[in-house]
Amino acid sequence: MDRELALELVRVTEVAALASSRWMGRGKKNEADQAATSAMRAMFDSVNINGTVVIGEGELDEAPMLYIGEKVGSGHGPEVDVAVDPLEGTNIVAKGLNNALAVVAISDRGNLLHAPDMYMEKIAVGPRAAGLIHIDDPIPRTLEIVARANRKRIQDCTVMILERERHAQIIEAVRRTGARVRLFSDGDVGAAIATCFEETGIDLYIGIGGAPEGVISAAAIKALGGEMQGRLAPANQEEYDRCIKMGLKDPKQILMMDDMVRGEDAIFAATGVTDGELLRGVRFVGNDRAETHSLVMRARTKTVRWIKALHSIPNKPHLIME
Repeated sequence: MDRELALELVRVTEVAALASSRWMGRGKKNEADQAATSAMRAMFDSVNINGTVVIGEGELDEAPMLYIGEKVGSGHGPEVDVAVDPLEGTNIVAKGLNNALAVVAISDRGNLLHAPDMYMEKIAVGPRAAGLIHIDDPIPRTLEIVARANRKRIQDCTVMILERERHAQIIEAVRRTGARVRLFSDGDVGAAIATCFEETGIDLYIGIGGAPEGVISAAAIKALGGEMQGRLAPANQEEYDRCIKMGLKDPKQILMMDDMVRGEDAIFAATGVTDGELLRGVRFVGNDRAETHSLVMRARTKTVRWIKALHSIPNKPHLIME
């Protein structure tokens, strides 16, 4: 893939963030999601890729979302797999809370796991603990390893966990070790990636969340030198059979980084919609201008770029901003 694609993908996430940010705090998550999706699709038309969505907003019959199997890009350039979450955190935006993102990841064709829309057990750590953890290790052992790797006491470590009833035992197990728990309501892509940035103070991400979000997170974490492991958690026979149909011989196998994102290269881009640990949200600064804060990284070179941009809204005709 051409390195210029990194900056092109930022333009895609920027417009999605701008469009959805208009709905922040209005209590209308579907409208926010649709605005992000429509803007993202329109901007993809200008990107020189022959892309196929392998992780998207739904199946073909759910259009106009960016559905699995949809072709995106100009149709010219490299053939790539595309994973999108035009608005990671629809409820977050509707309620005006923190950590909503617009995200995109791409890799060479055939290199992204075609993760079905179901739950996945996940664990993520930053570069210092990469190669040392295992998803099946007891939580006390995992925290001992992570604390040692990050040169901290266990009681100084912070663990990100999605606030759901299914995580009650995990939360209690972490607290028994003396480590600190940081709960979040939605948006586990940003939570997983936060483990790779020392300034966030997040040492470990663990829990059960969406499988598509797991693959998107893995693309970013691969570029950052961290580690993520996962295991699909089909809820019924229908979901189990769907895993088989999508090419997973053993739906319960442990998925390592190279299972989720194969090859040496992947590009990940994200733009903040609302404020969070990693990125500031969209700011409307007056005179029909808006400021965005984005992050883009590439696995092959391990280059990470932070991009602050000032946009003139009247000159963004492709945005759906009512």
